[in-house]
Amino acid sequence: MMNWIWFILIAVSVVFGIATGRINEVSQATLNGAVNAVTLFLTLLGSICLWNGLMKIADACGITKALAKILAPITKHLFPDLSPSGPGMKAICMNMAANFLGLGNAATPFGLSAMKYMSKQAIDKNTATNSMAMFIVINTACLQLIPTTIAVIRIKYGSSSPFEILPCVWMSSIVTLICGIILARLFENTSLHTTRIKAKRPT
Repeated sequence: MMNWIWFILIAVSVVFGIATGRINEVSQATLNGAVNAVTLFLTLLGSICLWNGLMKIADACGITKALAKILAPITKHLFPDLSPSGPGMKAICMNMAANFLGLGNAATPFGLSAMKYMSKQAIDKNTATNSMAMFIVINTACLQLIPTTIAVIRIKYGSSSPFEILPCVWMSSIVTLICGIILARLFENTSLHTTRIKAKRPT
């Protein structure tokens, strides 16, 4: 499906470029897009390598275990089929902490690690578990103490007070997160939730 969407977008762009006499701009945009894609890939690759290394250090120092204990009263209800002290829960806690601090680049590798561990425990490897669905909701509608990405964008466009939106960000994040969790829980108990499968509890 996605292949068809991309094909249609590319075809429409080329047709309109030819029709409006701006095919050269389309070609230039294609080259710039390729360069930006490679730059983004290398940036994310470096970031993932860095934060994966730091996660290994944090795990060896017991930081991830301590963080998992602190968040256990919350995470044990959100992810009941995961071991509270397992590697998947540790990665989830690190992801939540990174998102809370607005460290999106740090949250990405932690999120990938968490999904990797949860997929290993899934009976159906092609279907998301309830914990996976809940994690996606929490990761997408995360509560951020310091929205650094938004602040950087506001600074780029000339804002003199980039953090004046903090109260609005906090309120909207809290409401979105609560609504997302409630809806995820409701869909788990209905026939509409087609991704419901039981995951194997780690020993």
